[in-house]
Parts: sequence; C-alpha cells; structure tokens
Amino acid sequence: MSPFLLTRTLPVDATDAALRADVLHGLTRCPKTLPPKWFYDARGSELFEEITRLPEYYPTRAEREILVDRSGEIAGASGARTLIELGSGSSEKTRHLLDALPALHSYVPVDVSESALRGAAGALLTERPELSVHALVADFTGGLALPGTPGPRLVAFLGGTIGNLLPAERAVFLRSVRSLLSPGDALLLGTDLVKDEEVLVAAYDDAAGVTAEFNRNVLRVLNRELGADFDPAAFDHVARWDPEREWIEMRLRARRAHSVKIPELDLVVSFEAGEELRTEVSAKFRREGVRAELAAAGLRLDRWWTDAGGRFALSSSTVVGEPAG
Repeated sequence: MSPFLLTRTLPVDATDAALRADVLHGLTRCPKTLPPKWFYDARGSELFEEITRLPEYYPTRAEREILVDRSGEIAGASGARTLIELGSGSSEKTRHLLDALPALHSYVPVDVSESALRGAAGALLTERPELSVHALVADFTGGLALPGTPGPRLVAFLGGTIGNLLPAERAVFLRSVRSLLSPGDALLLGTDLVKDEEVLVAAYDDAAGVTAEFNRNVLRVLNRELGADFDPAAFDHVARWDPEREWIEMRLRARRAHSVKIPELDLVVSFEAGEELRTEVSAKFRREGVRAELAAAGLRLDRWWTDAGGRFALSSSTVVGEPAG
C-alpha cells in the first residue's frame, strides 16, 4: 500500500480559539453574524447530508451530474498527476475525478477535521492502493503550504463553498490559490448559478424543516463548546434572497426579546424581538462574474461545464499573470 501521510498545520487548539474569536466578534457587532463553518459539528454534518438528499436542494445533484458526465473532459484538460482538494470532507465526490485521472500519482485532501481526513484516506487507499495520499489538517482560508508532489496539479474547490465567502474574502482566497499554482497547474472551481428566486429560497428553506434544524444547530454548538444558554426554539429560521448582491442569506430571527449568557467569553448577548442573526451567505454566480473574479486574481477561465439544467457550474482556470492591484 502506498504511504499515507498526515501533516497538521493548525495548532491543536486552533478550532477552539477561532470559535471564541468569531463568536466574540460576530455577536457584539450590529447586525449580529456567525460564520457558517460552525454549523458542521457531527450533528450538523448529518443534517447537511440529509439536506443534500432533499428534493428542493439541487446543488449537490447538479454538481454530481457534471462530475459523472464530464470528469473525462476535466481530467483530459488538466492532465493532473496531483489532485489537491480544499475542504475535502469525506472525499466522496472526488472519486469521479480520481477514476478519470489515469496518470494520477498523489491526492492531497485539505480539511480542518483530522478524523474526516483519516476516514476518507483509509477508504481511498483500500480502493486505490497505488495512490499516494498526503492529508493536510489546515484552514485553506488562512494561507496554505502544499507538500512537494509531481505536476501538473489540479486544485479542486467544489460544492459551491466559495459562495460562503464575502466578495473581499473571495478575492483574498483566489489570490492565495493563484500563489499555489505553477504554469500548467489548474483550479477546478464549483459555483452555484443565479436562477429564479423561488428555486433558490426553497433550496434553503425546505418544506420538511431540515434546513431550519441545521441553522439552529449552530446555537447548540455554542451551548456545548462555550457553555452558552441559547434556546434554539426561541429563534425562527429565515432564508432570504438579496437580488442586489445575488446571494442567499440564512438568518435566525429572535421570537422574543431575551438575553443569552456565554460564560466562556464572560459575555451576555441581548436580542430584541424580531432581531436577526446572520449565519450564512451563499452567493450565486454568473459566468462573466466568475471570469472577472478569476482574472483579478491572475487566473484565466479556460473551460466551463454546467449540468443539463444550467443550475451549477464547474470551471477550469490556469495562471496567466500576477493578480490585479
């Protein structure tokens, strides 16, 4: 069996420190916010997997359709010997690419969860004993140092996760990815596309209430990790389309005026009746907008694939120069 290596670039206490910083910053500002990454404890991950199977939630199915139908083209365009996946999680979707890359030598999954990386690597190496896997426990939004692996390299950022970053954050992220690439390397980027408001809102406010439960779960994370006394039932789930910014916002709306104690931060947070806490932004994209954002980071949009319904896109881009500015 090929070697499995795991490198931790995050300190062991980095997640706890980041949670404390995000909560202190987000809940003492106006309007109140929390980053969506704190949805994903074990229960949150289970709920999200359930969301991906809901009839209203199209992105996962649409992206999988592209990967199933177009992996050969994607692989042929990249000729990659190394596949690097940012936010790899279970690496489930990546298997389509792994199957389509005949010359692949190395797979580098990057995630903040060591347990997810070890679990995915174990399954992959059982199926593909010839593959070299070097997992990185790292936060890809905070700068990244990659191990030495053979090129060309394909960096994959799937799932439309880039939409969770605000525009300025996307610019920083894309420039950081550009800094990792050499001539001949490529970025494979998943982007959810602008479509009818009714379809978009339904995807984030399903009839069964699973997304509402997923949204409230972030409060349970704060209760467990920081000793907070949030009552999730005191908040309504809200999903709203912003036509100017072309993004979905998920919010939690306080049903009544009340205060929440967070002992680990020595903090008391007051909510007015009807006050909203933003928990996620999910930007939707147009092809020319993606092209422009890539170009500003020094990347050229080379290829564009969508599902049959034109709901979701995968794009391939390569280095063309230095970032703008």
